[in-house]
Amino acid sequence: MTVLQLSLDLPSADATQQLAMRIGKTLTPADVLLLEGPIGAGKTHFARSLIQSLLPIVEDVPSPTFTLVQVYDGPESEIWHADLYRLSAPDEVVELGLTDAFEEAICLVEWPDRLAELQPENALTLSFALAEEEERRQLTLSATAPRWADLFESLPE
Repeated sequence: MTVLQLSLDLPSADATQQLAMRIGKTLTPADVLLLEGPIGAGKTHFARSLIQSLLPIVEDVPSPTFTLVQVYDGPESEIWHADLYRLSAPDEVVELGLTDAFEEAICLVEWPDRLAELQPENALTLSFALAEEEERRQLTLSATAPRWADLFESLPE
């Protein structure tokens, strides 16, 4: 199994937004993005920027910290934004309908470690890390599914 991996430096919130928009253009139904990183690392900012770039009419994209899941009507499919921080067991993910959404919607999942064995094999993992400068972030993208090869080739190192 080939592991695709790429590390990027995101010097500002704008750079994070631009990357999110760029990745958003490549997404199709059943694509899953797993967003890892500590609180404040930029996961929600990335997700919000990506979702807003896909919506036909820009709308507010709140963090799903308390609702657990927010669903948006995208042009080709629903877009699911999940924050699993407050979940304690993978069976709660099934109750939310998220595993079904993995098969037909574009899904962005914050705190994907809560998925445990339910993590889709074809997912793209984005690992955000804080940097010393306030707005700067380090991002590592990784995937094993060949579906992501073109995206990795299109991004700068």
